[in-house]
Amino acid sequence: MAEYQRVRARKPGETPAPVPEPGCIIGITLDKVEKIHYLCDSEERVWTSADLAGKRLMIDLFNMADSNFIDYVKIFCASGHGGAGSVHLHRAKYVPKGGPDGGDGGRGGHIILRANPQFWTLIHLKYKKIIKAEDGERGGAALCKGKQGKDIYIDVPVGTVIKDAETGEEIFEMMEAGEEKILCKGGRGGLGNNNFKSATQQTPTYAQPGEEGQEGWFILELKVLADVGLVGFPNAGKSTLLATITSAKPKIANYAFTTLEPNLGIVRYRDEKSFVMADIPGIIEGAHEGRGIGLRFLRHIERNSVLLFMVSAEEKSVKESYKVLLKELEMYNPELLDKDRVLAVTKCDIIDSDAERRIKKTLPKDIPCVLISSISGEGIPELKDMLWEALNDETRI
Repeated sequence: MAEYQRVRARKPGETPAPVPEPGCIIGITLDKVEKIHYLCDSEERVWTSADLAGKRLMIDLFNMADSNFIDYVKIFCASGHGGAGSVHLHRAKYVPKGGPDGGDGGRGGHIILRANPQFWTLIHLKYKKIIKAEDGERGGAALCKGKQGKDIYIDVPVGTVIKDAETGEEIFEMMEAGEEKILCKGGRGGLGNNNFKSATQQTPTYAQPGEEGQEGWFILELKVLADVGLVGFPNAGKSTLLATITSAKPKIANYAFTTLEPNLGIVRYRDEKSFVMADIPGIIEGAHEGRGIGLRFLRHIERNSVLLFMVSAEEKSVKESYKVLLKELEMYNPELLDKDRVLAVTKCDIIDSDAERRIKKTLPKDIPCVLISSISGEGIPELKDMLWEALNDETRI
């Protein structure tokens, strides 16, 4: 297998990373995605580039591929087949014509999903694509029933959705801790010949075969459960806000797409109250067409009660940027627009009071708005109040 060099991400101003050999580049831009796979040190490596705000920014999606946060897996599950019934006639000294005594076959093992609150990712299923339960054993003589196949339990995070891989149809979802649901039922064991004896058929010489188990390919998608979801462009200050008002430690840097996976944090409110906030990777205009990281992570805000839109004060028009974000959500799932929304204008510590007044005049009138700074703390208490009020709005559907 050929050897290649690892291409590391670089930030603006950093010495450019060496370019791999021609024909071995994976190029990705915000306008178009082109993929040419290559291997490096026996592993697949990624070379990516993005033109953003006139800066040449290299992004290493290899780190995202190696991330411990896995929210999508496709697995093959097969339950066990039922054991065949036994055909046996009783034979014992001094027992003439003992009659049929074949036992029933054992049930095949189930594939059972179990919602485990200790799990927050599907990484344990990333490299285990085929899961098969045991078959039931055959019935025996003397009415002995075959042993049942061992059930297989698959622990998944709360909030996991299970879909049929062929049709895309949603089968069920795991919403409560400790909840158990059978994904594939084991086949029933066949009846032994003892079940078929009658006055006219006293020595049946046949029995039922075991029932076949169920099998198929399934898609498991994790949708993070949180009260408030953060929506905004890359580098809008979402991770900084999460780190400021929670104990979460997301990666923070001065370049786009720093966040490559969702982060959760618990926001402490007054009187020992709290709520959960989720930060997802930034989206850009045209994300529904696959630009940037696309809409891959938007599934994580589908269950959020409130959406917090974050727009940087550096934007030319806060209102227009907010409309772009709304449009992307609508293209992904129109039902997201039915959720309560709050708009926060971030990075207000870098603008003066005149600029703040100009921004306030252009803010949309149909949702609560606040100007904040995660660095100076400006507007943070007001933002918490708005979010708590939205979460406890009794008029909300």
